[in-house]
Amino acid sequence: MAGLDLGFFLFAAITACIFAIMALGLYVQFSLAGLPNFGHVAFMAVASYAMAILVVRLSLPLPLAMLCGLLVAVALALLLGIPCLRLRADYLAIATVAAGEMVRYLAMNLPDLTGGPLGSMAMLGPDQVAFYNLGWQAMLDRVAAGIAHVTGTPVSRDAAAALIVFVVMLLLLVFFARLEHSPWGRVLKAIREDDVAAASVGKHVVAYKMQALILGAIIGGLSGMLLALQIGVFSPDDYAPTLTFYAYLILILGGMNRIWAIPLGAILFSLLYTGTRFLSFFPLSLFDSGSRAFLRLFLIGLMLVLFMALRPQGVLGDRRQLLLEK
Repeated sequence: MAGLDLGFFLFAAITACIFAIMALGLYVQFSLAGLPNFGHVAFMAVASYAMAILVVRLSLPLPLAMLCGLLVAVALALLLGIPCLRLRADYLAIATVAAGEMVRYLAMNLPDLTGGPLGSMAMLGPDQVAFYNLGWQAMLDRVAAGIAHVTGTPVSRDAAAALIVFVVMLLLLVFFARLEHSPWGRVLKAIREDDVAAASVGKHVVAYKMQALILGAIIGGLSGMLLALQIGVFSPDDYAPTLTFYAYLILILGGMNRIWAIPLGAILFSLLYTGTRFLSFFPLSLFDSGSRAFLRLFLIGLMLVLFMALRPQGVLGDRRQLLLEK
């Protein structure tokens, strides 16, 4: 257990930034284009596995392997979008859930390629331990050394990682905030509100939906790879369907249709999820024993239910907009 120390807050900051990037991908697909994607975690998983396999088995440099991971996520988006984007919203949601579970079960049942249930550390077989994030650790060391040289203060790997993921998150938020207010973004919002009306004025609805799906897949793939690099070892269970629902929770906590609310939602969720697990002061100390540890998830769920009952539009959301959407 940890108290209120710098290590915990760096861990929470890294988690929040990665979760914010993950939720941003879903924001593009759901909040902008109205695509109910409940298999967002599939893009995270395929990108992470592609990156790790290329590094471990083909010894590709990490940046090139990450680029290939993003391309695999795009390929999955095309494979999913071409037959499914014409489906009605509820059927599309079912199809995306199925896609996410198919990816996870394929990873679990292809041990010669993915390491099977043991995940990335078993990619070279049972007699060797595979490492895919050595390049990431080396880069963190270089960044930490550079910061220490400039500031004259020693910097940890976690601090360097927090800085990197924060900059990536900020750049993506700025880019998509500008894109949201462009003509392209306004067309997506029109499709979200009424795709028949958008099609009646000459907009290619399926093409725009495909673009949103692909962009969300790229961001989701990036967040999945950052998560894999940060945790060091991953398995199919690390890309369970609950990750997609975490992304929806982040959007809801901050404000569903406000892009700058995503970091706030990620911070709130990260503190709820990690704070109730690692902080040891009262009353959180009541949930740290083995016999009562299950109450942590009950506490998280109760707080989320109370929050949604008291402020359904999210922290930065507009209640009037919520009523209009109903």
